[in-house]
Amino acid sequence: MNSFSKTENTTHVKRSLQLSGLEPLIVTPESNFINVGERTNVAGSKKFLRLIKEENFDEALAIARDQVEGGAQIIDVNMDDGLIDGKEAMVNFLNLIVSEPDISRVPIMIDSSKWEIIEAGLQVVQGKCVVNSISLKEGEEEFLLHAKKIKRYGAAVIVMAFDEVGQADNYQRRIEIAQRSYNLLVNKVNFPPEDIIFDLNIFPVATGMDEHRKNAIDFIEATRWVKANLPFVNVSGGVSNISFSFRGNNTVREAMHSVFLYHAIQAGMNIGIVNPTMLQVYDDIPKDLLEHVEDVMLDRRDDATERLLDFAETVKNNKSEKHKVDLSWREEPLQSRITRALVKGIDTYVLEDIEEARQEADKPIQVIEGHLMMGMNVVGDLFGSGKMFLPQVVKSARVMKKAVAYLLPYIEEEKLKNPPLTEEKSGAGKILMATVKGDVHDIGKNIVSVVLACNNYEIIDLGVMVPPEKIIAEAKEQQVDIIGLSGLITPSLDEMVFLAKEMQRQNFEVPLLIGGATTSKAHTAVKIDAEYQHAVVHVNDASRAVTVVGSLLQKETATQYKTDLKTDYAEFREKFLSRTKKKEYLSIAEARQNKFQIDWKTEDILKPNQLGVQVIEDFQLEKLKDFIDWTPFFRSWDLHGKFPEILEDKVVGKQATSLYADAQEMLSDIILNKKLKAKAVFGLFPANTVEHDDILVQHPDNLKELIRFRTLRQQLKKYKGKPNFALADFIAPKESEIQDYIGCFCVTTGFGTQELATEFEKNLDDYNSIMVKALADRLAEAFAEYLHWQIRTQDWGYAKDENLSNAELIKETYKGIRPAPGYPACPDHLEKLSIWKLLNVEENIGVKLTESLAMWPAASVSGYYFAHPQARYFGLGKIKQDQVEDFAKRKEITYQEAEKWLNPNLA
Repeated sequence: MNSFSKTENTTHVKRSLQLSGLEPLIVTPESNFINVGERTNVAGSKKFLRLIKEENFDEALAIARDQVEGGAQIIDVNMDDGLIDGKEAMVNFLNLIVSEPDISRVPIMIDSSKWEIIEAGLQVVQGKCVVNSISLKEGEEEFLLHAKKIKRYGAAVIVMAFDEVGQADNYQRRIEIAQRSYNLLVNKVNFPPEDIIFDLNIFPVATGMDEHRKNAIDFIEATRWVKANLPFVNVSGGVSNISFSFRGNNTVREAMHSVFLYHAIQAGMNIGIVNPTMLQVYDDIPKDLLEHVEDVMLDRRDDATERLLDFAETVKNNKSEKHKVDLSWREEPLQSRITRALVKGIDTYVLEDIEEARQEADKPIQVIEGHLMMGMNVVGDLFGSGKMFLPQVVKSARVMKKAVAYLLPYIEEEKLKNPPLTEEKSGAGKILMATVKGDVHDIGKNIVSVVLACNNYEIIDLGVMVPPEKIIAEAKEQQVDIIGLSGLITPSLDEMVFLAKEMQRQNFEVPLLIGGATTSKAHTAVKIDAEYQHAVVHVNDASRAVTVVGSLLQKETATQYKTDLKTDYAEFREKFLSRTKKKEYLSIAEARQNKFQIDWKTEDILKPNQLGVQVIEDFQLEKLKDFIDWTPFFRSWDLHGKFPEILEDKVVGKQATSLYADAQEMLSDIILNKKLKAKAVFGLFPANTVEHDDILVQHPDNLKELIRFRTLRQQLKKYKGKPNFALADFIAPKESEIQDYIGCFCVTTGFGTQELATEFEKNLDDYNSIMVKALADRLAEAFAEYLHWQIRTQDWGYAKDENLSNAELIKETYKGIRPAPGYPACPDHLEKLSIWKLLNVEENIGVKLTESLAMWPAASVSGYYFAHPQARYFGLGKIKQDQVEDFAKRKEITYQEAEKWLNPNLA
């Protein structure tokens, strides 16, 4: 079991840099290097500059999204260019980011040399950001003035090693400016020291100029001094500067970046701008190249630059040959072989090794408690330190389960011979896991269960759609130590709140873990923690679950950890609610007055080639292969990066490649042997907007009303000229006398998934059980993408000449949109009922809706089709009570029913 000292953890959390977008980023001494993405910088990206000049914000946002998907933990936004209004561009772009949850989940770095641009950004940015930068260049008075304002806005700050004399270019100047800046900020401004990030200036080495020889070592040693003498601060820098002398020779540059980072990180550098594709693994750098680069970096010899220049001419960009299978490990001692089998996920020889261990042990249970747990402790340590990745851990669990299953008959036989005098408590703790009532998604829950089981916790998995009364009854009967709740759809959030209230009513003291795609620390703190007086904690990834559970159950630290959690969530809740109250909202009438205006023209609207409902009974899965977006597949396995670049990633590339190979093998088997069944139903209908935000769907033959889709409108008060969107804005209003059209659909590739997963689970193979569900989800999304393409080019035909690559389809560069109920533009799941009624979904293809309106099978996608060229995606955001009342009236339901479904969006 992995655990950590609560005393240390409390100190780190309280005195560590804490940033946030929609999600927190806490930079502790244990954190890995924090990478800043800088492609949203007009000074560093010609493409981004062009897009901002053209006001093509959709593509500019795509660049930001690519950075986040590529692993950037902070994104740097810079609008400093003489030909654009930097202040306006900064405000516009930051406002747009807010409505993109996949971008705004990470913190923002507001980067400008002009204070007015920085302050304009600070006034609109979401979460806790970083200002880049301030310095003593203009003297102490201006430095202190800006620092006070940054503190008032609640941001962190980058301080450049620059003063009235100029840039710090040697060791002594770096530490003098850092010391002076620190004293001014901490003593005069009372600036939190953990919110200070020093940029100590990274300059090129190996330039041929003698005065540049110490550029790297001076930075490294200054970093070491700053971290030792200026408590709690952080150190950052732009790493690519170090290798400018070798532009054009990527092999040498990659080695230089890796060597520099290796030494700088050891000295205390913890944040920086570095292109992940321009790095080598330090241990993989050829020894001769490493020696030449380190001679330069560390200034170890007078002729280091000349030697590296000569050596660089001989370096080729050849990839190393693949290693042959090495079975020499089979000659190692028994414990080493078992540990290796677990770490590498190799089950080929594990049973013979376990039998050998059984023969040596006094009791078969000792093999589990000894050999296997020793091996799994290594797995846990490697995973916790970031040296092993989630797919590997799940493979380790498969080996572990196979070994335990082999030993169980011997253990039962031993119990019959020698019954224990008292009931033995096994494992590190007992954890109940469940996907809440009405929700069918369980990939994330299953992964967390596997990871915790690998750390010797006993897992009781109740599956999906579990009602609260069953969760409570099982928790009591099994006397569990922790309850873990998972949910993917928004109604699941209310189920979690209800369960917390019920646990409070029944005097539970069991800690509550919250996880799943729609959950967040904000919702957990504001809605769930407030209802339960004992520990509640949001767990956003599997790797964190082990540490959290360990802290909750470790006797020496649990009490303090739980106290700190309650305090942290209470403070978060107070800040969140006060921040929300400060935002201004329009009445629903005012928001409708500020709707998105379209100049309706008949040439923008094309009648579909075929109106009405169509059913696809058994679609060929082979056709979907080229439409798969693989990036979310890797993310579901906690491997972050954009496909296909992730396969070459210096950190996770090897594991991503292995996982991808396994996925391709299973996908081929699924397609060849038709192990999953794909079905779809869709319909295209005449439609017009009526009564503000309703979309009237009409019969293709007589235009009689078939159904109405009730859309919701943004109510946040916008800057002048910015509309409050509703999906109804993209359909021509009835009074325009222009006949418009709308489509809706449901696709599934989930039939057969549960049977395959269950079969794998019977064989103790969690890895492939999770794999088949993950692939079914990817195929469902691919089917939705394929069908939308078919609609655009054939059935509706409004983009019949479209010719886009899969990458362009993933970026949604096509004309028209396909928003889905439950997602940002239309978070109301109730509209699924209208789609199901209009298309007869359950009767036509068998996809059902649960009581919380989740789709079953889980690998299903449903939504609308809008064709107008100005249709776009947006986030609804928070809405006011008057719109909920209006919505209830339009839907002919009670206010309480409407509030239930719209609760997460209530301001």
